[in-house]
Amino acid sequence: MELITLILAAIGCLLGGLAFVKVILGNSGADSGEQVEEALGTLARKQESAVRDEFERARDAREKSETRLREEMGKRLDSVSEQLSKTLVLQLTGMREEQTRQATQLREGNEKKLEAMRKTVDEKLQGTLEKRLGEAFKQVGERLESVQKGLGEMKQLAEDVGDFKKVLTNVKSRGTWGEVQLRAILEEMLTPTQWESNVKPIPGSNAIVEFAIRLPGTSSQDQVWLPVDSKFPQEDYIRLQEAQDRADPEAVEAAAKGLENGIITAARDIRQKYVAPPHTTEFGILFLPTEGLYAEALRRQKVVDQLNELRITIAGPTTLSAILNALRMGFHTLAIEKRSSEVWEVLGAVKTEFGKFGDVLEKLEKQLKTAQNTISETGTRTRAMERKLKSVEELPEAQSRNLLELPEEIGTSED
Repeated sequence: MELITLILAAIGCLLGGLAFVKVILGNSGADSGEQVEEALGTLARKQESAVRDEFERARDAREKSETRLREEMGKRLDSVSEQLSKTLVLQLTGMREEQTRQATQLREGNEKKLEAMRKTVDEKLQGTLEKRLGEAFKQVGERLESVQKGLGEMKQLAEDVGDFKKVLTNVKSRGTWGEVQLRAILEEMLTPTQWESNVKPIPGSNAIVEFAIRLPGTSSQDQVWLPVDSKFPQEDYIRLQEAQDRADPEAVEAAAKGLENGIITAARDIRQKYVAPPHTTEFGILFLPTEGLYAEALRRQKVVDQLNELRITIAGPTTLSAILNALRMGFHTLAIEKRSSEVWEVLGAVKTEFGKFGDVLEKLEKQLKTAQNTISETGTRTRAMERKLKSVEELPEAQSRNLLELPEEIGTSED
């Protein structure tokens, strides 16, 4: 601002000088023109020198002012920086102390919570552990009791198996066991009149078959026996199973031949002793008391071929049940055929009586029509009488009853 003021002052002085010169020139004329020019030049030079000096002074003053301003700004910035540093240090110190305090409180709170959680977990864990241990000990005790009970049952089972083994070891006992099983199947599938035990199927022969099924003959008095005998070649079957478990081909072949020969011998014995048509059927049944033995026999083609030639059928428990079920159905069919004539006679009698019943129905229909016509005629007459009586004045109920000499209960019966 000072520099601009100086420049404007210099310009004003210059303009004033020019105006003064112009006035002088206007008054003095052209002769003094050179003097004026010189004066103007001198004035201009002085003015220029004064302006230059003024500019120099202004620049120096500005530089000093700027230097002073910079120094003051530096001092102020240093002071502000120092104050800011102190303020920041104080704030950071306070924040650090506050964070330390909060962290301490948080740590103490977390420690308390963790301690409470630890106590809770310890209590629950202790309770759960005691409960689980109690349940585990209880289960172990129950299992031990079950094991002890099972050992007792196994001991009893071992004794029973030993007894059963003794039974199976004795040939007579094995035969008795097969007979018992065969008897149970017959009792379950057939009625007592359809089979018998210890039968002499061939007249004049002392051969007694264990069981025989009674089949109807050609006449009502005749009967045909179907012999059924049980066999249990246990030794050969056990030797075969043991040889198969050892994977011994030679022992398997030897045991299989022994089993085949035993079954074929039993079948031949049944054929020779108990099969004699027409007193018996043309075939007999060889009962094998176990399904494993029956399946093993069916696997042997030699056994199947020989039994087909001998007309002997082998049967296990399941197969024998199926055969007996088929025979039972046949018995039912024969019973129906025997009773068919009786049924026909009953139907004839029913037909005769039904014809008579038709005649009775016709008579009843005629009587019903007559009664219906009589009722219709009575209704017609009643309506005619009502039409005639419409003009007659009605009497009181008591008077009409006295006039007609009707008893009192007749008049009140409707009530």
